[in-house]
This record gives sequence, C-alpha cells and structure tokens, in this order.
Amino acid sequence: MSPVLAAAIALVRFPLRLRCSLLRRRSNCRPLSSSRLFPRHFSTVTTRKLSVSSSAQAIFAKEMPSVAIDPANADEYASQSKLLQEFTNVPTIDKAWIFKSGNANTSRAMFIVRQVDLLTNKERMMVLSSHISKASEDSVDFQWSPFPVEMNGASAVVPSPSGLKLLVVRNKENDSPTVLEIWGPALLEKEIHVPQSVHGSVYTDGWFEGISWNHDESMIAYVAEEPPLEKPVFNYLGFKKEGSSEKDFNSWKGQGDWEEGWGETYSKKRNPSLFVVSINSGEVRPVKGIPRSLSVGQVVWAPSTSKANNSLVFVGWSIENGPQKTPRKLGIKYCYNRPCALYGIGDPFQDQSSSESSNGNEDVVNSAINLTQDLGSAFCPRFSPNGKYLVFVSARNAVESGAHIATDSLHRIVWPSDGLLHHSLDIIDVVPVIMCPEDDCFPGLYNSEFLPYPWLSDGSTMIVSSVWCSTQVILSVNIISGKVLRISPHESNFSWGILALHGDDILAVYSSPISPPQIQYGCHTSQKDQLSTWTWLGVPTPTLRYSDKVSSLLSSLKFSILKIPVRNPSAELSKGAKKPFEAIFVSHPPFASGESCKQTQEDGLCAPLILVLHGGPHSVSLTNYSKSLAFLSSLGYNLLVVNYRGSLGFGEEALQSLPGRIGCQDVDDVLTALDYVIHKGLASSSKVAVVGGSHGGFLTTHLVGQAPDRFVAAVARNPVCNLSIMVGTTDIPDWCYTETFGKEGKTFFSEAPTVENLQIFYEKSPISHLPKVKTPMLFLFGAQDLRVPISNGLQYARALREKGVEVKIIVFPEDVHAIDRPQSDFESFLNIGVWFKKHLG
Repeated sequence: MSPVLAAAIALVRFPLRLRCSLLRRRSNCRPLSSSRLFPRHFSTVTTRKLSVSSSAQAIFAKEMPSVAIDPANADEYASQSKLLQEFTNVPTIDKAWIFKSGNANTSRAMFIVRQVDLLTNKERMMVLSSHISKASEDSVDFQWSPFPVEMNGASAVVPSPSGLKLLVVRNKENDSPTVLEIWGPALLEKEIHVPQSVHGSVYTDGWFEGISWNHDESMIAYVAEEPPLEKPVFNYLGFKKEGSSEKDFNSWKGQGDWEEGWGETYSKKRNPSLFVVSINSGEVRPVKGIPRSLSVGQVVWAPSTSKANNSLVFVGWSIENGPQKTPRKLGIKYCYNRPCALYGIGDPFQDQSSSESSNGNEDVVNSAINLTQDLGSAFCPRFSPNGKYLVFVSARNAVESGAHIATDSLHRIVWPSDGLLHHSLDIIDVVPVIMCPEDDCFPGLYNSEFLPYPWLSDGSTMIVSSVWCSTQVILSVNIISGKVLRISPHESNFSWGILALHGDDILAVYSSPISPPQIQYGCHTSQKDQLSTWTWLGVPTPTLRYSDKVSSLLSSLKFSILKIPVRNPSAELSKGAKKPFEAIFVSHPPFASGESCKQTQEDGLCAPLILVLHGGPHSVSLTNYSKSLAFLSSLGYNLLVVNYRGSLGFGEEALQSLPGRIGCQDVDDVLTALDYVIHKGLASSSKVAVVGGSHGGFLTTHLVGQAPDRFVAAVARNPVCNLSIMVGTTDIPDWCYTETFGKEGKTFFSEAPTVENLQIFYEKSPISHLPKVKTPMLFLFGAQDLRVPISNGLQYARALREKGVEVKIIVFPEDVHAIDRPQSDFESFLNIGVWFKKHLG
C-alpha cells in the first residue's frame, strides 16, 4: 500500500462511512467555475441522499424553505424536494493523484471526495483509494477500497511528489492556531501549530491558493493570511500608547484604519502572504523581500541547482487597480483582468553566507524580482520536468481590454541554468490568442486547468483541459513547437476534464447534461506517424451509483448543440462576431416517433421551454452535468441554454463584440435562439420561461421588459438591474464601465461618474424597461453579495410590486453572490422548480 494512502487511512477520527460519488474537477490554478460575476451555469453543489426519520422530516418541513409557503403549493414543495434530493444524493470527486508502486504494472490512486451535508450546512472531505493494474496497452483494472475515510476538520490535503508524505492543513476558527500535520506511512510524524501572530488561515480557495513541496520534500511553501495588524488600544484613561496584552481585561481594542480587501468572498480575509515551513525543525518563516503592495499566490519551487540556493516563483497581484492606477483592490474573484506578474525570490531558510557570496549582492536573492514585467498578466506557473522552462498562462487581453475574462495565451521562459534570478528573462509565445477560429478548429485557450504535474514523459508536452465552444475538451500542448491537439474524442459532445496523469495515460471524467459523470481512463498509444493517440476505457466505480429514478428520468432525455445564425449582423462587426453562436438544447421527445410539434401541428404537445442564461457575460455554459439543470429537466421542461456572443470558447473577436453592446446584442441573441427553436418546431411560443443569475439575471430582467409578451414566468438570481446604482456599490465598478462603453470605458473609469455617464448606465439597465414588465418574477438574493449588492435587485423587485406585477423574493442572509451554501442552494432550486410548475404547468 502507498505510504500516502496508509497515512490517509490512519487519519480517520470517526467511523468509516460509505459514500457514493459524482465527479467534479477543481482547477489548481483557476477554477472552471470561474464563470460567476459570474456564474457560468447554476451551482452544482450536491448533497448526499438523506435517510430521514419521521421526526427529522418534520424538522425539514418546518425549516426548509425558510420563508412562508403558500398552502396551495405545499404538496408541490413536498414532492419536488424529494425529487431534488434524488439528484443531490452523491458527493463529488474533487482531485486525484496517482503514485507509482514497486510493481511496474501497478499503481495506487488517491481521490479527494467532497460531500455536502444539508443538515449541518457544511461540506465533508474524504479520501478514497484505488489499486490500478494495467495488464496491457488497452486494458486497465481499478480495485477500489470498500470505504472512504473522512478527513474531519481538514481544509486541504496535499501529498508530496513521491507519495511518501502527506500534508494536512487544518484552519481553525476563533483565531486559534492553524495546524499543519505531516504524515508518513501510517503515522503522524509532526504536528505544527502556527499562532495568529505568525499567520492566519492557509489559503485553499483555488485562486491565491498555493501549496508546494520542495524537491527533497524537506520544506513546504504556502500562502496564508498575514498576521493581524496592530490596532489601537483604549482603557478608562483613554488611548494606551504601550499597547495591551491579550489578557488585559481593563482595556479594549479599537478598529484602526480600514484596509480594503479583494471584494467578493474575500471581505473577511487578510492579505495573502508567502510562508515556508521546515519539515525537520517545524519552524515557519515568512518570505521577506515581498512588498506589501503585492498579494501573492500560486507558489512553486524553482529547480535546484548546484550554483544557487533554492528559490520560489509566485504570482503577485498589485493593489494599484483603481482609476489612473490609484491604490484600490478591485474585486478579484472571477476577474482575470487584474494585472499580475510572476516573481522570483530566495528561500527564507537558505544559508545567508551562501546568499551573500552570490555575486556579493544579498538584495538580489532576498528581494522579489518581477520576471514578466512587460506582459501585464502571468499566472499558473509550471516548471518543465528537466527544469529548463518555466511555463505560464497570460490573460493579457483581459487586462488590456477590461473584459473580466478573455482568451488566454501560453508562454515559456528559458530558466537560467545557474538559477540566478534577474529581470531580463526572455518570454517566448507558445500558444497565441486566437482571434477568429476556422470552423471546428482550435478556438484558443480558456479556463485552462493545469494539474500540479501536467507533463507527459517526453518532458515537453502538457495535458490541459480548456473550453472549446460549448464543450470542455482535453488538449495536448507541445511547449517547444506550440502544437495543440484535441485528444478527447472529436465526435463527442460531452465535456471532459482531467483528474490525474498516470505516466502517459490520463485519468479523466466526462459527462453531459443528461449523463452524470463517469471516470474514463485514456491509454496512450503511439502511431507510425509519431502522433500520439489515446484509447478511452470506462472505469466502473462503486461510488457512481445513481438511483433508478434518476437513471429513468435522464434516460428519456436528449441533448444537442444548436448553431444559431446571427440575425442581421451589422457591417461594423468583425468576422468572428458574425459567426453563429451556440445553444445547448435539452429535450423530451414530444412523441414516440420523435417528430417535432411543427411537423404534427400539435403545438400544445411541446414540453414547456426554460431559457437558461449564464452570467459573466464572458463565461460559458458547458455540456457537462449539472444537478440543478437535470432537476429542472426532470420536472418535464425542455431547456435552451444559450451561449450568446461574448461567451468564452468562440475566439477573441466574438468575445470582444459584446462590451459596449450589453442589453442589446446579448438580448437579441437570446431572442434569436428562442425564435430558432420555435421555427424548428422544438418549442411552443406560448410556454416559455427564463432563468439567469448575475449577468444572466441582467438578461432575464431585460427580456421581460423588452419582450414582455414572450415569457410566462422568470427567475433572477442576484441580477444586475440598475447599473447607475451598481457602479457606486459593487466591488468591480470597472466592469460597469467596460461592459457599458466598451474598451474605451477604461479610459474614463472613475469613482465619481459624471451625470452623463450615470444617464447612460441607467439607459443600458433593465430598470429602464420596467414599466413594460408584466411577467411573474421570482428573485433570489444573497445578502452578503459584494458583486451585485442586494439593493440593486431589491429596488427593481419593489418597483415591480408597486406596479402590481406578481413578485416573490427570497433572501439568504449569509450567502454571497453565488448562493451556493448547501441549504441555500437546495432551497433556491426547490423554489425555482415550484415557481415554474405554478406558472408553466
């Protein structure tokens, strides 16, 4: 048994619990769900199937939903809540690692499994292991452990590269010390308690997050909250100059100067800073030489050399994001347009005498050096296996245009053989930004997922996943030639993600809107023409057991990707902006023969249609499995999930066509897609509803105002309703300028917008069409939302009530923009289902 797996099993603090599993990937550098303002699609938070006693059912009936229930809808709530739990009865596979064993044909895999617990409103973390045997090039066998092991209280689990050690991070509450546990084979080797005076919680957010073992596994670099700043102390005599001890009950601490955070989800987090812990001594040291004006993340160790000490490479975000580069931490969550760079710095445990002898210049070693200062954006650093190249992603187009996400590029740096850091390293383009892709050709890099070790055995080919129109695919990228190949099946409309590499083989997951995730194992083969190919094999998994009811409901559905021609494109549009956009159509066949409503002249037999609109707007809805959308489909509705122009995955020209045209071009694309399916006989014009969150809520409220006779019901989650109010209250006011005025909006972005600009913001907003709205609307708000503060949507909803429109409002007091806390997510989609059942039938 692998030492890491043995250590994980030794970690169990409670009885083992058997879990089922639904697969999900989380990016090591940038979460694919980075699409929320901006939700890409609705939250796919899942819950376990609850075995609920009659008394517990009474508690559920009393407490969920938390708002008053119309007695006429009580039976609908009961039946739909039971069905929703059928779709949320399995956990998710978050990450995976594969380790070599003594036998050349066998390996061990470790999976991190997460499971939502509705009753506690928390998420559990578990470790699940498997033994992998590969008898031939096209045959593989997985032998799964009978039970997962719950990692109670763990915030992160990171095995060492060799698999011989395991780091477990336990972030504590109430200012208690953070605990770092180092596990060896079946035992705890060291437990390090780090007090708040050294640092706060370790970042495990997928954005600033960075935990990296060094090459001999003697040290770990990581990102954590800086220690709290000193605050003024007062007592009955007034201000106390000498400060106060924590146990002094005759004084109190004031607030001190306000310090800005990074906005949405980071309002209570202190500045992310870099630390290194020595495994042998247990000592934790901050990495000095990094200016406090930088927030750090995504740290990796540079290759060791005989001529230089160990050094670290990390991403640094400057706080100078305000107008005219004034100090301002604009919201960073889901926003890749924040300038950042790669920096190098020396290891804080290095021998000082050695550093001083390095050209006699200690400052070169102990001060952070900007390695990509001319690029504007650089993140996700990865070193090639031989240490010769540093590869990274750039969102330069997002930084330059102001769009919160745009098409990425990939670059490499030739790492100096002597390991000495300097500013003049040459940056070489590997994969450029694709402006206007040819039909069915590579559209560019988007939301690329990098594994901690993404390399094939040739040392120059990376395996990544990226958005390709309305799907996610797996790509191979040669960092020397720049050649990009799609290696997930070309004929598949499913979405594919990477879990881990096993030599040159790939452990992946694939799914579709009507097919829950399944593990696939890609066996690598080389052809005579030297092109690599992979044979994909299904992997039976005991944790992927879906109920018969779910399987039955999904088996009757079909899905397809529709290409929607642009209606009346203007001459000023670029070539890429005139190309068709896409929509994912999930349907119930109206008749056994599969004929359309139009063919049979039976319009009433078409299932009601729900338009589903993603946020962003520079995001994308993918053909992957979504528990929430599968639930809505199971209620008898067809879904039209529209990727309007401006979405990711279709080239930079199409994406950049939307800023400056929001509320017009995107609205017209959605109506064009709706007209398309009605004309094809796939939908009835009299039975259409719409749902969207964030910018999708912006579109939803625009549609019911601009086309008031076309929708019988609508749902908006944290919608943008009034840009003239949002610009002064959001954590991303620059977004309002860019999306309203286009690229030029960056030039006159100001914290004090002019009267003329406020007028334009209002005219671009859904509230300007409010007098025409008559569609019944359900609003869902997160009270802690900093992205689109609750006041924005409440103003709109109250104004609708004032004019007599049917309105229902649910507020989740502790939720942020995503509304993804387990109980909130459950109640949210339960109410969406009941609302549509009431108005669509």
